[in-house]
Amino acid sequence: MRVRDLDEAELLARVLPLLPTRALLGPGDDAAVVAAPDARVVATTDVLVEGRDFRRDWSSGADVGWKAVAQNVADVAAMGATCSGLLLALGLPGDLGVAWVEDFAAGAAEACRALGAVVVGGDLSGAGEVVVAVTALGDLAGRAPVLRSGARPGDVVALTGRPGRSAAGLDLLRAGRLEGPAPVADLLAAHRRPVPPVSLGPAAAAAGASALMDVSDGLLRDAGRIAAASGVRLDLHVAGTALGESAAALAAATGAGADVAGAWVLTGGEDHGLLACFPPGAEPPEGFRAVGRVEPAGEHPVLVDGRPWSGPGLGWDHFRRG
Repeated sequence: MRVRDLDEAELLARVLPLLPTRALLGPGDDAAVVAAPDARVVATTDVLVEGRDFRRDWSSGADVGWKAVAQNVADVAAMGATCSGLLLALGLPGDLGVAWVEDFAAGAAEACRALGAVVVGGDLSGAGEVVVAVTALGDLAGRAPVLRSGARPGDVVALTGRPGRSAAGLDLLRAGRLEGPAPVADLLAAHRRPVPPVSLGPAAAAAGASALMDVSDGLLRDAGRIAAASGVRLDLHVAGTALGESAAALAAATGAGADVAGAWVLTGGEDHGLLACFPPGAEPPEGFRAVGRVEPAGEHPVLVDGRPWSGPGLGWDHFRRG
């Protein structure tokens, strides 16, 4: 059965029961009604376009559904908030199998359960290729939002997760490795289904983080965004930190050279870890590891072990690569 064989109501009847929801007024009316106990609402949106952000021959519908949820919940966490609802819109080609749409909904539901999110509404439309648009809402629970602009010289730069794994998985897919032994399968899963540390966003806010953001476009590019917003420079340390450990682990898992593995760590995106700055004396929550220091602004907004980056590109850009 294809999407064109059903009308909108029939397709919604197949998809909506698969998605977890919790709202004062949920899917079914012109708009949802969501509680906002903090009187402020964190809001973010993201779009995934087939052929640009995912490929159906590399990722299942469930993988795309998971990823769409994960990357938006990560942006909410990066403000120090928890996700209170998702609005999920799909543009679908008429010849797309209905089973793919149901699989997408199942993957989105699985990510919602894993990350503590719910779907409160959305939309369907026809399109030339699959387009996924997600709007995420978040609750600050009385805390101030943590911005990119609060980093100050002397702050510690800290990071969650193991950067570079999604980029390594993407390069494996580009090389035709759709599956493999455990180390390879782990990297492929990191690209197809990233698991952002959503609980550490509010934890970082409570611990006094001065700046915070989701690393979606590469560590160097996103560190540069904090530097620009805060009027400072970030010096990232590879040797002897989690960055160096991650590069070594990626080289061992894939057989790649040190330069390639290092570039994955520093410029690869879509791991959706959290990059934070903490004032001197603050205790970063468990799960964050120090990877650098904030310095006064200089000629280069980001340094790597005290030197400008001389490798390939800075990370992902939606309109040009590198």
